[in-house]
Amino acid sequence: MMRAAVTTHPGVVREVNEDNAIAGTRVFAVADGVGGHAAGEVASALVVARLEELDALDAPGPEDVRATLAAACRSLEETEHGGMTTVAGIALVVVAERPHWVVFNVGDSRVYRFDGAELAQLTVDHSEAQELVTAGLLTADEAGSYPRRHVVTRVLGNAGLSDPDLWLFPPRPGERFVICTDGLTNELADDEIQEVLLLHSEAREAAAALVDRAVAARARDNVTALVVDNPVVADTSSCDTVPRGPR
Repeated sequence: MMRAAVTTHPGVVREVNEDNAIAGTRVFAVADGVGGHAAGEVASALVVARLEELDALDAPGPEDVRATLAAACRSLEETEHGGMTTVAGIALVVVAERPHWVVFNVGDSRVYRFDGAELAQLTVDHSEAQELVTAGLLTADEAGSYPRRHVVTRVLGNAGLSDPDLWLFPPRPGERFVICTDGLTNELADDEIQEVLLLHSEAREAAAALVDRAVAARARDNVTALVVDNPVVADTSSCDTVPRGPR
């Protein structure tokens, strides 16, 4: 069974926290209400409500993830909240009767995977800064101080700009995920995130420590960190304890 914990904080500048998150049984995600828009927190809550419906399915497939995100877009458009939130997360689905992770992303929130030794970013930011890095016009270091680094190029519920990225791969025991809004990655570099994960073995402690560090760095945006652990299940079988079958 997955072990997950989420911590969120409005940051030291903003009064309203527009982030929302779900730490379910098979769906884990953050939704970041876009700053500067009215009711961003309502938009992110609408997305999480749709993801809760996905989490309630017995054996969802990858197509259910895509359908859920499409339904979220429709909900945002119908309530006139289109373009007011991003989303990133993971969902445990069934493919050919076997469990797989679907990683999904629209916007600049991120999903990381930590295998106990190395932290890897699984998602690609949908941002103006990342597009310039991909085009070779900015280095990754330069992107951190680029004046328009907070401009996102994909948001949910905005016609033509809502297509999600999706990746599929099998789960591995012992892996750990960090799913976070850009309020965290604006303040902490990847090596700092990895350091926290090495220091804290419990998901709740790790999520809280990540947000604490971002707030201590004078977080200018809402900060949400969701840590998901896929535990290693010990094999207790033994030839000494398993009953002998008939010969």
